[in-house]
Amino acid sequence: MKTERIVIENKEYPEEELLKKPAEILKNGGLVAFPTETVYGLGANALNEEAAGKIYKAKGRPSDNPLIAHIADFSDLNPLVSRIPEAGKKLMEAFWPGPLTLVFPKSGLVPYGTTGGLDTVAVRMPADPIANALIRLAGVPVAAPSANTSGRPSPTTADHVWQDMDGKIDMILDGGAVGIGVESTIIDVSGEEPVILRPGAVTQEMASGVLGQEIHLDPAIVSGPMKDGIRPKAPGMKYKHYAPKAELTLVDGDGKDVVRTINNLTEEKLSKGFKVGIICTEETKDNYPRGIVRSLGTRTKEETIAHSLYSVLREFDDQEADYIYSESFSRDHLGQAIMNRLVKAAGYHIIGT
Repeated sequence: MKTERIVIENKEYPEEELLKKPAEILKNGGLVAFPTETVYGLGANALNEEAAGKIYKAKGRPSDNPLIAHIADFSDLNPLVSRIPEAGKKLMEAFWPGPLTLVFPKSGLVPYGTTGGLDTVAVRMPADPIANALIRLAGVPVAAPSANTSGRPSPTTADHVWQDMDGKIDMILDGGAVGIGVESTIIDVSGEEPVILRPGAVTQEMASGVLGQEIHLDPAIVSGPMKDGIRPKAPGMKYKHYAPKAELTLVDGDGKDVVRTINNLTEEKLSKGFKVGIICTEETKDNYPRGIVRSLGTRTKEETIAHSLYSVLREFDDQEADYIYSESFSRDHLGQAIMNRLVKAAGYHIIGT
């Protein structure tokens, strides 16, 4: 398959003429990668089970890992769900369009091939102008997990998508680098109490403030890997995700102790001829004299760290690093999402100082 690439120069007001062909591809069962405000998504018609199957094949994604249906307008939600709980209404009003996915009881219109066999459906309304215009023009809800090979760091540029998906999908819409850099928050509103299934830019504190009650994290986020035989309720819960090719280790503890530990581990691996990557911040980057040192940003602005995370992990792949050691980050606010991705990328390999 030849993958076509279309560059969208005007990101705020994309030309409809450029979007007609990818919209037709989506409508007719093909695959199109496109930017959202979080990461690049790999889109297919969410109501077409065969098209959804193409996503799983292109990504090498386990079939019980549910997809998120993306919509362009509030009116697009009703046909996809059997009911909209009050918590869902409040969260939609506060955060849509935006980086929030909500899990509802599904309607009979949505095939099980899209939901990973679940009786619920995950839905998001992206704020990115290109994504929103494309979905509206396609006239169908668009299932769109991250546009990368399953398990790899998610793509935040069209070049990342090209590396993983060239020859596997019909088209890539190049809208430049994304804004946020980590996937949407997922909140399950289908049960008696809302539950966060994946942290993101809509933080636990923000969502709790809207609902006037504390929203808890799903135990799978807190306690570690989900056991075999259990169906994940949302993407990113069960399987290894976001991982570079190198072995990634998180180092947790006091700042000076973390730096000393990472430097000692780096020297040990370098002495054996391995390439070592180090993930740090602007505040600490000058404390690492050896290794491939990459700063994610500044701890005073967590959004800079989230924005750079996947690009840096992919850069270590390009540098053919054998081992990566990463500083840990705050688990509050957006840091909760950053640490969720790093812990998953490391396969829960964390050492203390």
